[in-house]
Amino acid sequence: MNTTPRAATAAQEAEPRLIEGTDERFTGYGVMGLPYASDHYLALRAFVATSVGPAYRAIWHRAPDGRWEIFTTVEPELSCPRYFGSVAPGEHVPAIDMAWPDDWTCEVKMGDRLSWRMNLASTPATRMMSAAGGAMPDGAWNSDAVLASMGPMAAAFLGIGRTKLHGNTPNGPLYKAAPQQVWRVIGGRALLDGEDLGRIGPLPEQTHLADFWLPQRGIFFVGRASFSPVLTSTAVRN
Repeated sequence: MNTTPRAATAAQEAEPRLIEGTDERFTGYGVMGLPYASDHYLALRAFVATSVGPAYRAIWHRAPDGRWEIFTTVEPELSCPRYFGSVAPGEHVPAIDMAWPDDWTCEVKMGDRLSWRMNLASTPATRMMSAAGGAMPDGAWNSDAVLASMGPMAAAFLGIGRTKLHGNTPNGPLYKAAPQQVWRVIGGRALLDGEDLGRIGPLPEQTHLADFWLPQRGIFFVGRASFSPVLTSTAVRN
């Protein structure tokens, strides 16, 4: 198992692989979510392979007034807004760039709009969850019963608030999340549209999109996600 986030993401990029299945499948890495004391919230998805379209990156942003938006490097109907667009409208952007100055620092840029640096760390809790996740066979990650037990376990050990690894998305399809390796986000800085989002810290009230609860502490992950098939695109554009 790769012990640093930079090594783990490099392995994903070098050998993108989708598991077998008939659902809509995604493999990649990113930030489950990162809350700021200013009531802003950011998340990152960098899917190196999907069964519905090309690889892509996406930035999720929640403003202090509760409005969500998703910036994506492919058409919204082929990325995260396919499942969350009814409450988090999608906007197609030219590029989302990522760099690793060292093994534990990730930098994300979206043109002139976003500059985001994250300092990551391994902790006893993340190492334990990564060991458990890495040892689970593919079939276990597809089991509703296993995911139902893993969610509360992750919430308790990582201290991230309510967590559901399977459930309903706002657009209707069911989701299953399989974070196989995790690390903590312990610091950094984000500038969005010229505004410094300030220090990281939990929201006054944990936020969610249908059954998908966003963590109250920053978590970087490598893993997979799957969704029940979308019969008609319900992505919502800005």
